[in-house]
Amino acid sequence: MNIAKLLEYYWPGCLWELVGNDQTDYKNLTWLDKSTTKPTESELLAKKDEGELREALDEIRPIRNRLLRESDWTQMPDISDSRMDSTTKGKWQVYREELRDLTKGLDTVDKVKKVTWPTEPS
Repeated sequence: MNIAKLLEYYWPGCLWELVGNDQTDYKNLTWLDKSTTKPTESELLAKKDEGELREALDEIRPIRNRLLRESDWTQMPDISDSRMDSTTKGKWQVYREELRDLTKGLDTVDKVKKVTWPTEPS
């Protein structure tokens, strides 16, 4: 994970710049913020795994959120039985709950990459 992403996550609003092509080299970090102490290389490394997990979750959440938005209509109170019977509506409720719970237990990047998406009811 590059330093810029870690700084954005854990030192938001601080002023800094990275010079050079290697965004992972601590030597390329120039700290410009006067109100916050520059994090040490050890502090950045300690946040690396957590930051990588956060980044991986940030990649799947927009997809999950889109799928929830696209299925909002299935739970509207004005959906009549002629459009959707109660069994089908229940399947959509389960699907949406599975989407909302998708990130529970995803505590490693590997688990996020192997996430199993629920199947939309037919």
